[in-house]
Amino acid sequence: MPPQTVAELLMARADDDHPGLRFEDRQWSWRQVVAASQDRARWIQSMTGRDPLHIGVLLGNVPEYLFWLGAAALTGSVVVGVNRTRRGEALAGDILRTDCALVVTDAEGAALLDGLDTGVPPDRILLVDDDHYADGLDRHRPDRAEDTEPEPSGDGTRPVAQDLYLLLFTSGTTGAPKAVRCTQGRLASIAVRSAEAYGFERDDVAYCTMPLFHGNALMALWGPTLAVGGTVALARRFSASGFVDDVKAHRATTFTYVGKALAYVLATPPGADDAASTLRRGFGTEASVADHAAFEKRFGCVLTEGYGSSEGGVAISRTPETPVGSLGRPTDDVAIVDPDTLEECPPASFDADGRLVNGHSAVGEIVNRSGIGRFEGYYGDEQASADRTRGGWYWTGDLAYRDPAGFFYFAGRRGDWMRVDSENLTAGPVERVLNRFDAVATVAVYSVPDPRSGDQLMAALELLPGHPFAPEAFAAFLAAQPDLGTKWVPAFVRAATALPQTASGKVTKEHLRADGWWKGDDPIFRRQGATFDYVRMDDDRRRRLRSEFERHGRLGMLGG
Repeated sequence: MPPQTVAELLMARADDDHPGLRFEDRQWSWRQVVAASQDRARWIQSMTGRDPLHIGVLLGNVPEYLFWLGAAALTGSVVVGVNRTRRGEALAGDILRTDCALVVTDAEGAALLDGLDTGVPPDRILLVDDDHYADGLDRHRPDRAEDTEPEPSGDGTRPVAQDLYLLLFTSGTTGAPKAVRCTQGRLASIAVRSAEAYGFERDDVAYCTMPLFHGNALMALWGPTLAVGGTVALARRFSASGFVDDVKAHRATTFTYVGKALAYVLATPPGADDAASTLRRGFGTEASVADHAAFEKRFGCVLTEGYGSSEGGVAISRTPETPVGSLGRPTDDVAIVDPDTLEECPPASFDADGRLVNGHSAVGEIVNRSGIGRFEGYYGDEQASADRTRGGWYWTGDLAYRDPAGFFYFAGRRGDWMRVDSENLTAGPVERVLNRFDAVATVAVYSVPDPRSGDQLMAALELLPGHPFAPEAFAAFLAAQPDLGTKWVPAFVRAATALPQTASGKVTKEHLRADGWWKGDDPIFRRQGATFDYVRMDDDRRRRLRSEFERHGRLGMLGG
């Protein structure tokens, strides 16, 4: 019988001297990884009397993150992956609502928490780069600890498959993130199945650049590598300029990605030996067709894309016969459903140029009608769980259409969802921040297509009389907002004297989305790179951006 828990997967490596972890110029065997996890497990038990607890981990991709994942598995505790791009009260709320009794972070993370009410006592906020942390850890090593191996959890049993193990944040329709529940059994099952499905082997070196608070890194890389006893090579954070050098240094054979990560790597100067890279394969989501093909050609590896989420209600994978640009064909009774009628939407029709001509009827929500899949609910949010599983079906909140052969194509997200750099965002929190800008009467935030994949964020500002849009003042304002998430900065700004609204005075976004940055009489400003600087889009800039959409096969997303 395959291992039923993450704890079992980990303990199967307790006497394994094969390299288990690489980070920068250091290496740990699996035996050492397990021992480090056991040290931290004893620390947990010294705090709780052997009862499991919720541990907020606010770290980058460093070895300590994996050691605490192991410690939580061994003690039946729960790792709450805290998103480092959150700020202010939003960040504090994530920790409060998930009942964290301990936070593991570093000096950088502690600065983010400074002055916030997280509900965690100061002595339960551990800084891994602090001398006190090293002293505390030393007290729980086997030669000094009372027990040489972590004891069972509070009920006297080893962790079981039903024990909650992870809380992975995702954004909700109101802007508040929802914490997706993942049990030990679910992650162990995913790890074993993914290792087999994607060909993980013991000699693999899995290069992890995606953040460890994200399901992509845990479910598609760390878990399968643990299952086969391969090697995880951690990158502190994603760096396009460092990608090739890291792959060479670690002799990485596999990696995962999301969204535009491939595009960033492709933008770096090619090397003469790129095609001889040790990379054999990669797994990810939402890369553009052009980037997918260019990456495979440049690095001589095979990329596999799939559709899914941390919730686990629906999974769609591409197969060799999947058309370019398609998500693939689903298993189970997954359909595209009209949420109003509950009827399956008809197949898409296309004109001679490949344009979708019946989007009004063919586009609907992706729904698993055979049940709720592996979805285990949202922590502390029964209403959100009920909405996701209404009628006994699993509703993804994602829109799609299918061609006559049954292949699915992504078409957007329900309501105000936006997908920016592979993260789901909603408009409300961003609007609340931008409404503080002195020159605006009201703000509307919505998504416009990205030329490669996913969405970019656009803000329409209704300016007060006598307050023309000043890019320098707006940039200074953005830089001064402590709770502005790193993904919340608009890529485009529409400077308007009035925004469309209903008779009751509520701003409507339908026409704004249809106009995007490519239509309308209002001045449009575009953000320059990663700065807060904005320049006005003239005809030449619009023309060049349209050409980029055309090159990546996404011109049709501009709506004419």
